[in-house]
Amino acid sequence: MPALLWAAFLVCAQAQNIQFVEYELSNGLKVLLHEDHSTPIVAVSVMYHVGSKNEKPDRTGFAHFFEHLLFEGSENIKRGEFDDYINNAGGMNNANTWYDRTYYYEVLPSNQLALGLWLESERMLHAKVETVGIETQRQVVKEERRQRIDNQPYGKLLEETMMRTFTVHPYHHSVIGSMEHLDAAQEIDYKTFYKDFYRPDNAILSIAGDIDIEQTKQLIDVYFKEIPRGQGQIFRPNVVEPPMKKETRDTVYDNVQLPAVLMSYHIPAQGTEDFYALKMLGMLLSQGESSRMQKKIVDEEQKAVAAGSFALELEDPGANIMYAIANMGVEPAELEKSMDAVMNEVQTNLVGETEFQKIQNQVENDFVTANTTVAGIAESLANYEMYYGDANLINAELARYRKVTREDLRRVANKYFRKDARVVIYWLPKPKQP
Repeated sequence: MPALLWAAFLVCAQAQNIQFVEYELSNGLKVLLHEDHSTPIVAVSVMYHVGSKNEKPDRTGFAHFFEHLLFEGSENIKRGEFDDYINNAGGMNNANTWYDRTYYYEVLPSNQLALGLWLESERMLHAKVETVGIETQRQVVKEERRQRIDNQPYGKLLEETMMRTFTVHPYHHSVIGSMEHLDAAQEIDYKTFYKDFYRPDNAILSIAGDIDIEQTKQLIDVYFKEIPRGQGQIFRPNVVEPPMKKETRDTVYDNVQLPAVLMSYHIPAQGTEDFYALKMLGMLLSQGESSRMQKKIVDEEQKAVAAGSFALELEDPGANIMYAIANMGVEPAELEKSMDAVMNEVQTNLVGETEFQKIQNQVENDFVTANTTVAGIAESLANYEMYYGDANLINAELARYRKVTREDLRRVANKYFRKDARVVIYWLPKPKQP
């Protein structure tokens, strides 16, 4: 990208000042409101502080299951009508689940704000958690697992890697969880999960778009103020994963044609100083055609068809995963050597100033792009409030990235990417299985 355009992104990022109003209802529901009249649309979202890490060890998959179940309807919405309301209003909606949270949102014409608030209040207070919906969504989730994980080449990469990276922390199990656990669960298990986590004092209502703040507050009171606060403490796992004291090696055989090599390392939680350096290190290694792993392993050596490194953004200390899918005829051991060589270069030598400036520009670009839509702003505000307790990081977090130095990149590469404290997995075609 031309230098002038990079400079424009830099100025835009530095000037970003997203105004918002935040307050809390008496029932504990946190509210974030951003007024933007540039387009006649509004994003209505609710983020619940519950993900796969909040599940019981013998009931994994519940958080993701509820992402599906809570589209089934409510006391006042018939089964299957949730999407109909959205579609008839000319809007769209979706949801997603991660290790730490579950997120629901609608994007609607701004004159349909009340509809979005009503739908989310119904989801929070009156959702139908009953056998017919449970049985329906069990089959839906099973099919999703078959399509996205079990029958997808390399579909179990993250699941198998996290399983070996974490021994006691609930990041050990996948977000989609165990189908056996979902089958074994009774209706009371699902009702209890809903009662425990889908409550206003465990949620953030984030709205962005063509709204009037005072009118929106009045509507929020109508739909959410009378929802009762939850009972009892909200379960948060208080488990500390012990450090890895040696290299762990394993082999997975899968229905793939090309071998792959995965390496996983423990890293600190998102929001810590070192995490910002690790995120930038991941960009150096794998973001873009000129990144280190792409240039060296894929283009020059032609040992891989794809390679990368990414730090998982998690609330508790998490993992950084490096991967490479071998080119035809390349042995995993040779691929591993090349991956180690790329990391060794970063651990030994400082990144050049020009390359480091490029990474900084990528950070600015990604950050600004994420907040160019009202849906993106609503989600960013909720994320920052939930994970950091500070929604204003939407305006201030870039300053944390700017504090990262070239020396920091080399330091975190040496501190966290250690051969004596990692998981290495060879992902091999099934015909190679002894």
